[in-house]
Amino acid sequence: MPKLFTAESVTSGHPDKICDQISDTILDAFLEQDPKSRVAVETFGSSGLIVVGGEVTSKGSVDVPSLVNKVYKEIGYKDKPKIVVNISRQSPDIAMGVDTGGAGDQGIMYGYATDETHELLPLPVVLAHKLTGGLEKLRRENPQFSWLRPDGKSQVTVEGKKVSAVVVSCQHDEKTELSEIRKLLLKNLIKPVIGSGSYQVLINPTGRFVVGGFVADTGLTGRKIMVDTYGGLIPHGGGCFSGKDASKVDRSAAYMARFAAKNIVANKLAKKCLVSVAYAIGKKEPLMVEVDTFATGDNLKVKKIIKKEFDFSPLTIIERLGLRKPIFAQTATYGHFGKPSLPWEKITKI
Repeated sequence: MPKLFTAESVTSGHPDKICDQISDTILDAFLEQDPKSRVAVETFGSSGLIVVGGEVTSKGSVDVPSLVNKVYKEIGYKDKPKIVVNISRQSPDIAMGVDTGGAGDQGIMYGYATDETHELLPLPVVLAHKLTGGLEKLRRENPQFSWLRPDGKSQVTVEGKKVSAVVVSCQHDEKTELSEIRKLLLKNLIKPVIGSGSYQVLINPTGRFVVGGFVADTGLTGRKIMVDTYGGLIPHGGGCFSGKDASKVDRSAAYMARFAAKNIVANKLAKKCLVSVAYAIGKKEPLMVEVDTFATGDNLKVKKIIKKEFDFSPLTIIERLGLRKPIFAQTATYGHFGKPSLPWEKITKI
């Protein structure tokens, strides 16, 4: 009997994703002025309050409160929260190792690819992002969906290659009835994304989702790491991505591991590939580079190819993938992988 796999996604207006977008927009703003900026910024949001804290060493200067207000408004919220900023310089103890080209921290990172979708990502992950991305598109572009509000979630369960359950939760205005919401989303979102079938559909399962955003729940940078990556279907090292410049291998090495795994699968050396890498703070060379093709390829051969074709030293990753450019705000919603414009998603001949 095929196994069940489930993955979720959230919209740009979800509290945690608001925080990710703020943190990555701040990162991009510093990188735009100084490509060698060192940034580690966290955002916390609660009802009527947004707090931005962290460490930044940069030649640039950013008006953080204005940037926070801009991002928050563009997402679709109209209230004006109090903004508190507490940013200091990066620890010189960390800088000692990073300045010489070493990793900005210890840790384990993973990259994965599978041939089950065009994006070379797990099917439930791709479908969950299409549902939440579709919710946002309907809210922004279709007058028939003016009742939609920014907060929302999706979840997709797959049995083998067949979808068995779909959950969509969307924030809405006071007036729109649940029956109308269900009818419109089934016709305009779920069936176009998932297709016809006998799968279970749950739309706003509690019956009401009027209160959303920071009024309904707190938000925090980096709290949606499974949404950002592979839906929990493979291991995760624990470190989040958003708000961190590429000297933090939590981010850059995870991107390089995905780049390597995707190119192994794209070049038909395996149907599935998991690349694992580990670092010690301040050291240039990883302590571990491991490969698992899940019996769909020659592990030893693939490992040799990866070690030959993909250099995992932090500075080389940054240079090869162009990670000093202000490209990170776009990663803060609907996953860090699968978007063709991102440099770690490019396919190269091996």
